[in-house]
Order: sequence, then structure tokens, then C-alpha cells
Amino acid sequence: MNISLTTELEKYVADKVESGMYHSASEVIREGLRLLKEKDEIHNRKLEELRREIQLGIDQADRGQVKPLTDELAEDIKARGRKRLAARSGQAPA
Repeated sequence: MNISLTTELEKYVADKVESGMYHSASEVIREGLRLLKEKDEIHNRKLEELRREIQLGIDQADRGQVKPLTDELAEDIKARGRKRLAARSGQAPA
């Protein structure tokens, strides 16, 4: 297999090899492809989880387990979301 790289990417690969982190350009490219594959797998897992959550909501709606979206409920949802976001980032909720 032959690949073509931009001048910038060629230099990047060469710099990685010269740094001693990798023994060859092929090793750099393989590592890049492993990382791309890992990124795709994470994306696909997140997408599948989202689909499961959507289906859960649809199933709950089909069973009549829903609430009307009032201003009060919307504010509660936003407040819980802000709290979760703050907990992840280590900040106090706004």
C-alpha cells in the first residue's frame, strides 16, 4: 500500500521518528491509525448509548410515563444539567 502525505504531515512523521519515539515512519502511521480506530469505537459506543436512551424515552412515552414540559420542569432539567457539568469540571454550579 502506498500513501501520499502533505509536506506538513511528512515533516511531522519524520520529526516523530527523529525524536526516537518511533523507529520508523510506518510505526508512526500505525499508531495514528490505532488512535483513529479507538476514536471511532468510542464514537460508536456513545452513539449506541444515545440510541438506547432515545428508545428508553420512546418506550416510556408509549406507556404514558411522561410529564408535560413546563417552564418549571425545564428550569429543573437545566439546573440538574448544570450541576452535573460542574461536578465533572470540578466547579461550583452557576
